[in-house]
Amino acid sequence: MWLLIAREPAPDAPYWPGRRTFAAVDAAAWPLFWVLLFSHAPKPVGLVGPFVAAVAVLCGLGRLHRALWVNHRYRFTTWRWGRVVAALLLIGAVMKLMLPT
Repeated sequence: MWLLIAREPAPDAPYWPGRRTFAAVDAAAWPLFWVLLFSHAPKPVGLVGPFVAAVAVLCGLGRLHRALWVNHRYRFTTWRWGRVVAALLLIGAVMKLMLPT
């Protein structure tokens, strides 16, 4: 038996001056990051590199469309993953302080 739970859609993001510009930069930066990451791999990646680049470009175009024309539905990736990275860095710093030297 399948149990389906329908979630309510997220509310529209609040608009503020410069949001569209920051969203466009955020939308383009992450796919570019993945392309650069795979293009500078220390070992040959074969067909995976061009495949990742193609998928990143397609995802980037969709993200850029959402960032520019459907801005109220765009969520910042940098904000989402930046919080995770900051939390991990904070945990690491606390652990380093707790260890005896």
